Amino acid sequence: MSDLTAAPDVVVPQDLSEVRDWVTLLKPRVISLVVLTGIVGLMVAPGHLAPALAVAAVLCIALGAGAAGAINMWYDRDIDARMKRTAARPIPAGRIEPGAALAYGVSLACASVIIMGLATNWTAATVLALSIGFYVFVYTMWLKRRTSQNIVIGGAAGAFPPVIGWAAVTGSITLEPLVLFAIIFFWTPPHFWALSLFAHADYERVGVPMLPVTHGAKETRKQVLFYTLLLLPLTLLPTLLGFAGWVYAAAALLLGAEFLRHAVAVFRDRQDERGHSLTGDVPAKKAFRYSLSYLGLLFIALAVDRMLLG
Repeated sequence: MSDLTAAPDVVVPQDLSEVRDWVTLLKPRVISLVVLTGIVGLMVAPGHLAPALAVAAVLCIALGAGAAGAINMWYDRDIDARMKRTAARPIPAGRIEPGAALAYGVSLACASVIIMGLATNWTAATVLALSIGFYVFVYTMWLKRRTSQNIVIGGAAGAFPPVIGWAAVTGSITLEPLVLFAIIFFWTPPHFWALSLFAHADYERVGVPMLPVTHGAKETRKQVLFYTLLLLPLTLLPTLLGFAGWVYAAAALLLGAEFLRHAVAVFRDRQDERGHSLTGDVPAKKAFRYSLSYLGLLFIALAVDRMLLG
């Protein structure tokens, strides 16, 4: 008798699977945070941008980030093939040719900058081009394989979106978007080093000098806590400088307290001292997952504050 409860095999059409691979090259999970922070930069900037132009600006930010991700995957295809976390990516898995991926990334990068300049202004387009170039040339090609401070300096690439959003509205860069830049900049090390604590074996295998590989897990845990302590006062600057109100300040304090709790748990965890790898749902994994929610909720709080309080 056949099992009527058994699920039928699902066959993914070849063309749909190929589309998925091209989307994967853009690192869509990274783009979601990039787009969110860019939108908030648009929202809190003084002035007004027509809805169609605002949509165009957000699309350009997304395309620019995706282009940088695609070029990053093209350049890192050799080490991606040897890392468990990345071996199934389209290029090392042989589903997309490296040359096609590079052309794809470069084309999207050029298109995003040109459209941004034509739709909004060339200040925003210049900052967008700078962010793409910084991620590709400074982080991916220069820092990543050379220094344990790669993610500290290279993290600047991911901090540009609110500056781009602000510039798209105002045509200028003032202190306020630089504060938002600083928040993301100082959020990046505890976020990424939490990941590197439980993925350090991959980085060690391919010779990428992430902090746990070069300085050990103990020092990395200490740095996660240190940068979290630097980050939390920075998150209050929007209120202290007057471009956010009490709604944002309350959210920043609550979210920051939880982030600090996770950082302290990472600092106190000693599992990595008893062996060479972290197993189970350890504090580093919890901190990494929370850090993603933290940044998104923090910027959502800023947007809500602006909508409620003006």
